[in-house]
Amino acid sequence: MSNVIVPLHAIAHARTGDKGNRINCAVIAYAPEAFPVLLAEVTEARIASLFAHRRPSRVVRHELPKLHALNLVIDDVLEGGVNGSLGLDGHGKTLSFLVLSLTVRVPAPVLAAVRAAIGARRLSV
Repeated sequence: MSNVIVPLHAIAHARTGDKGNRINCAVIAYAPEAFPVLLAEVTEARIASLFAHRRPSRVVRHELPKLHALNLVIDDVLEGGVNGSLGLDGHGKTLSFLVLSLTVRVPAPVLAAVRAAIGARRLSV
């Protein structure tokens, strides 16, 4: 079976929230078939590497299999948090886009299933 390398946003969407100097980023697969890819590719080590420029002190991944999702908790990446940061995005809301830029290896049939699921949703709206 051949794999295709795509950005994570091709198979999942995300939402980030904050609490102090910590963010939590929910990464949700567009289709159940993509959840095993999230488990294999979106690891604590890869997320820590992705955020290395912000020097996270810890990354914890929580698996939510019934939702086909992951919750990533990343500590010490908000420059002190909303009240302490001079950054434009003290809440870290845009950091989900950084997570979605991670490249992942996806089996071609899984990518096809995701594209079909996304197309079906767009047609039903």
